Amino acid sequence: MNTTTEVTLPLDAEAAKLLNSPARREVAGRYLSGLLKGERIRGVLAAAIGDAKREARPSGLKDEDIEAELEAWRK
Repeated sequence: MNTTTEVTLPLDAEAAKLLNSPARREVAGRYLSGLLKGERIRGVLAAAIGDAKREARPSGLKDEDIEAELEAWRK
């Protein structure tokens, strides 16, 4: 049985405009559902954090700085 539930998520205004179309909302919902199932989101987040670290290093940020910031957001 495949059911859906409407949820409200905070988005910035630009991203919200992109979801004005019911078809786009359906696609985004399927994509988000897929990410959240089976821990796939951990891999996506790990890749994003890795990318952020690579981009931040030339500016002088160290991995420890980024990890401390992530830890502060977890609290």
